Order: sequence, then structure tokens, then C-alpha cells
Amino acid sequence: MNKMYNAVVKRDGKWHIAYSPDVPGANGQGRTQDEALASLAEAIALILEDQREDGPPGAPPDANPQ
Repeated sequence: MNKMYNAVVKRDGKWHIAYSPDVPGANGQGRTQDEALASLAEAIALILEDQREDGPPGAPPDANPQ
């Protein structure tokens, strides 16, 4: 299942900076807008993978048994 997240891309000199207001901590960068969005997508995937392993933020340790 694929889920879509909002992305904001801003130009900073020669770089494009991307972040998602939907996923706190997710950001990416690249020389082009496409590179920045690809970097952001990788960051989102890593954050979501980590959350699946550790459980939702603020959840008690036994909320996601291994």
C-alpha cells in the first residue's frame, strides 16, 4: 500500500530543500527538485520503517512486542 504525503520544496541557492509537514523530521535535498523529492521519499521511508519497528511515538515499550 502506498500513501501520499505533502511535500514542500524551496530553493536555497543551487540547492533544493524538501520537507514534509505530514512526517516530522523528514527532509531531503538535491541539486534539482526531483533529487530533493527523491531524497525526501527515502527519508520518509526510513522514518516509517523505524516507527514500525519501535511502535508509535510515546507508546509504552510493550505496545509493539517483537
